[in-house]
Amino acid sequence: MEAVVVDTGSKLLKAGFAVPDQAPSMVIPTQMKRMTEDGSLTDISLAEDVTVDPVVRGFIRDWEAIEDLLHHVLYTGLGWEMGNEGQILFTDPLSTPKAVREQLVQLMFETFNVSGFYASDQAVLSLYAVGRISGCAVDIGHGKIDIAPVIEGAVQHIASRRIEIGGIDLTKLLAQELGKYNPRVKLDTSGVEKIKVQYSCCAEDAFAYGKTQQSCQEEQHTLPDGQYDLVLG
Repeated sequence: MEAVVVDTGSKLLKAGFAVPDQAPSMVIPTQMKRMTEDGSLTDISLAEDVTVDPVVRGFIRDWEAIEDLLHHVLYTGLGWEMGNEGQILFTDPLSTPKAVREQLVQLMFETFNVSGFYASDQAVLSLYAVGRISGCAVDIGHGKIDIAPVIEGAVQHIASRRIEIGGIDLTKLLAQELGKYNPRVKLDTSGVEKIKVQYSCCAEDAFAYGKTQQSCQEEQHTLPDGQYDLVLG
């Protein structure tokens, strides 16, 4: 059995077998819904938020939730069998605390009974993917930005930087700006995320930004509640 590669991001979890030139066979949201024992969603009146984020800013925060998520991925998604578990490779974000790495190792061996475990730096794996062992890897994710120089397969931690700004912060900023135009409208994060993905873009400089603004056409969208229209452009 081929080893399994798992990348637990703040927004998406990617997993698949270590087969050359093959995309991950599973790409699923990391965010989960809290369920009761009978399989129904938790009553909102009993909890302010029914969503659970096992991974925050790239690091695992909720170990019970990540255990349930990995159980689904490994046994249901990838077809592992109880008692016949294989080897597993985890991608390791920059500046991962030692305690987090140790708890992950403990979870893998004591709960999932893996036959082999290895955690490799995300920056190193990114360069391996393009056939290089040296370079500067810049990882812009949902909850953080990692900048890591790599020399001959080794991350130069003294020159690396972790910035806790990511896509979720842009989503919140967009929601804040949209809310200024109509404070009565309550925008949910998922709706704003869709608007950001579909219509946002990056400009190299102020001139390019102005040119982009001039080329944008106005489009009207009805918000999920059906009561208000949003004009973008």
